[in-house]
Amino acid sequence: MKAFFALLLTLHLCGGVWAQDEKPSAAPEVLAKDLREEVLRTQATVKDMFGRQETMALPITVYRPPGDGPFPFVVFNHGRAVEAKRAVQGRYRPEAAARYLVAKGFVVLVPNRIGYWETYGSFDPEHSACKNIEPMSVAASDQVLTTVALAKTLPYVDASRWLVAGQSVGGLTTVATVGRAPPGLVGGINFSGGTGGNPDTKPGRPCNPYATTQYWGEIAKNAKVPMLWLYWENDKYWGADIPKAWHKAWVDGGGKAQFTGLAAVGEDGHSGLGIDMDHWLPVVDAFLNQLGFDKPAIVKAPPPSAFAAIDATAAPPVGTSGKAAYAKFLEMALPRAFAVSSKGGFGHARGDYAAGRALGNCQRFGNPCALYAVDADVVWKPQ
Repeated sequence: MKAFFALLLTLHLCGGVWAQDEKPSAAPEVLAKDLREEVLRTQATVKDMFGRQETMALPITVYRPPGDGPFPFVVFNHGRAVEAKRAVQGRYRPEAAARYLVAKGFVVLVPNRIGYWETYGSFDPEHSACKNIEPMSVAASDQVLTTVALAKTLPYVDASRWLVAGQSVGGLTTVATVGRAPPGLVGGINFSGGTGGNPDTKPGRPCNPYATTQYWGEIAKNAKVPMLWLYWENDKYWGADIPKAWHKAWVDGGGKAQFTGLAAVGEDGHSGLGIDMDHWLPVVDAFLNQLGFDKPAIVKAPPPSAFAAIDATAAPPVGTSGKAAYAKFLEMALPRAFAVSSKGGFGHARGDYAAGRALGNCQRFGNPCALYAVDADVVWKPQ
């Protein structure tokens, strides 16, 4: 249920910072130029569990590769914060994951479902009271299909090949969508999917997990495409064993899904999408390669270049603020990475997937970037 709805939170947890060509730090809502980020809107009609129907504007964040395409696409779905935090659940920007998928060759469409962000209020089509998850599943997957309908109108999209993915309730949305077998769908990726959890009051003990077991087992017979399910050992929403029961129900019901259990990470493995990219990226990459999407996209550190000593603070090809940032970078614990742009800008990160995040933090302002230093080595070569 916890959604990593703000990239800045992820960057804070991982120590990431960005800067643009000697200008002050960008405001949170500055769009990622390298991903051609934009927000589109379309009308979506959904029902809640009481049969009430509403039509509202559905905001959809779009990230896409350079060029005209057409490109295959991924509909990426956010989770659901616990009730006390849902009012402040803003626009979902899974930028780090989106950057990988865009590099893989996909357009990424991220709907902010009705009942969140701009449409938060009295109408909540995903309220289930832990009794019947079908209405919330249908409402959420209806918005995926609405997003697909919009995608078909975009000239840079190849609507004949698409995937659905998401985290927590976004993972539940993914499973529900695969269970409806829409045209063009070729696969689904479920990150920590489920519903009914509360890590604060009942860690590892979601309310009525059998409702999910039963529903997923029923809709699995309709599924036609392979899935990848990723869950972390220390997930405080579902615990370690309940997701395995959900997976068994799916497979026994006729669905195809690879279950990958990942080791405990951080304080709550439910957040693995945002804090454990080093471990889930190779698994997802292998899954996508099997589906024919085999473009290399995982950022890897180049070998040491001997351009300069790691502690030579005047050596990076950046301006005054960049050199000051590099001096602070040298004080960071490993793993860490520092990237530089062709215009003298920079970006750095520490912790999980540091090289990829640092490069992304640098190039999001639209200028080409390269890694300068990774861990204790300078890897940059003059062009």
